Amino acid sequence: MCRGLESLPITCLERAKELKARFGSFILKQEFNLMGLSNKADKLRSEDVLNWRTSFQNLLAHKDGLCAFRAFLVSEYSEENVAFYLACEDFRTTKSSSKLCSKAKKIYEEFIGCDAPREVNLDHETRTITKKNLERPTSTCFELAQSKIYTLMEKDCYPRFLKSSLYLDLTKHLTP
Repeated sequence: MCRGLESLPITCLERAKELKARFGSFILKQEFNLMGLSNKADKLRSEDVLNWRTSFQNLLAHKDGLCAFRAFLVSEYSEENVAFYLACEDFRTTKSSSKLCSKAKKIYEEFIGCDAPREVNLDHETRTITKKNLERPTSTCFELAQSKIYTLMEKDCYPRFLKSSLYLDLTKHLTP
């Protein structure tokens, strides 16, 4: 059985929430700077940044858009979603069957397995199907789980990103 934060003493949980609130905006600004976007804001083409608003796929397909979205997810403590999605994209292009097995195991242990360090939010049925798929890994064994996480990001995280100060600040710095 997976153990979550509920197993921590209440004082630790309260302290973690307090620190998250206190340092949230600081962390966002640091991630934003580390990813190089703050220096690029005036160099981004306005049509590119505005195109991110037209579809989630456009955002992910643009290098700087993906970078901005990742910085946003880091600020929300949910960066594991896009990391999992990208790991699955990389996995799908793997040709070697020996690499397929090792990559599949690594992705499962990092994102899906019980007590995974970067566990993504998947329902029990999807976890079970994915685990079964790993008995004989193919390039499509994470397809269902990846699709669920993509939909979660598209329906939940992406709209919040478009309303975030990070995205709105980028659009303010655009040159016509």
